[in-house]
Amino acid sequence: MQLVTPHAGLELLATAVLLLDENLHVTYANPAAETLLAHGRKHLIGMGMDKALPGNPELMERLRRSLDSDGGFNEHDVEIELGGETVHVNCLITPTEAGDACLLMEMREYEQQRRIAREAQLLEQQQANRELIRNLAHEIKNPLGGIRGAAQLLERELPDAELREFTQVIVKETDRLQSLMNRLLTPSRLPRVAPINIHEVVEHVRMLLDAEFPGIAVKRDYDASLPDIVGDKEQLIQATLNVARNAAQATNGEGEIRLVTRIARQVTIARERFRHAVVVSVEDDGPGVPEDIADRIFFPLVSGREGGTGLGLSLAQSFVSQHQGMIEFASAPGRTRFSIVLPVRSAKDTP
Repeated sequence: MQLVTPHAGLELLATAVLLLDENLHVTYANPAAETLLAHGRKHLIGMGMDKALPGNPELMERLRRSLDSDGGFNEHDVEIELGGETVHVNCLITPTEAGDACLLMEMREYEQQRRIAREAQLLEQQQANRELIRNLAHEIKNPLGGIRGAAQLLERELPDAELREFTQVIVKETDRLQSLMNRLLTPSRLPRVAPINIHEVVEHVRMLLDAEFPGIAVKRDYDASLPDIVGDKEQLIQATLNVARNAAQATNGEGEIRLVTRIARQVTIARERFRHAVVVSVEDDGPGVPEDIADRIFFPLVSGREGGTGLGLSLAQSFVSQHQGMIEFASAPGRTRFSIVLPVRSAKDTP
């Protein structure tokens, strides 16, 4: 039998929620508050807000005024100190009568709101682009077959070997375009899901990297306690390999790549909240993503490398999206990190 906590409705919120008693001590903290304040719930319960948020006298004064007046406040830009850094949050204080609690405090980071909005917009753009590219690929495939067949027929009629070389170029180029169209259409199949240990995926990719790029030092930093996820192993291998290969090519087959696995808690992807997600990060010491394509890096046919097809990251994002996941990246010269975020779901919850 599953027990329901008195504040079960607050557990899945992306907003950090704290309940405070008449002494401004924490009586409840949801998982988002644990993440924001970088303290576990057991540590927070019973702690005074002056210790949970040290170095914030103005906020403490506002809390005391709310307590004394039995009134709340709603501020859209409150500066608080967290771990020595200034963070801007939306802060809502509401009087409440929930057990020993007198105040309900909600906080949401500005950056988190912007990130969630960016993710939702990016996913919508990517879906529209994928549909456009698939439709275009279907339209291109049919005439390619006709061009190839006509070139082969013409080759048989040409008496001059030098002229036949030109028809062979036509055949080879149509074959290359046919292969490109097939790759664009590949993500259309649904994942074949099964329980997966993500480290089997990452280790497979590591071995392929070692074989293809012997000049690169591939380092590992794994969290062995990660839970299994449900997904299509082949698709996840291909997605991770595309990201890793992109990193290797960015370093010109030299330098260092780090493969990192971690657990993330209370993750929001496309406005859906997940309690846990597995994160696979690929870090490289290359020059970074060019600024002029940073906003379009996952779009088909966009590449920052001369001679690149611009399909690797687009296909990776397509495969990850089919797992309800997301690829994020942070880039600067000398350190670029692409992170594949995959929600932890049971087989019955996976489409």
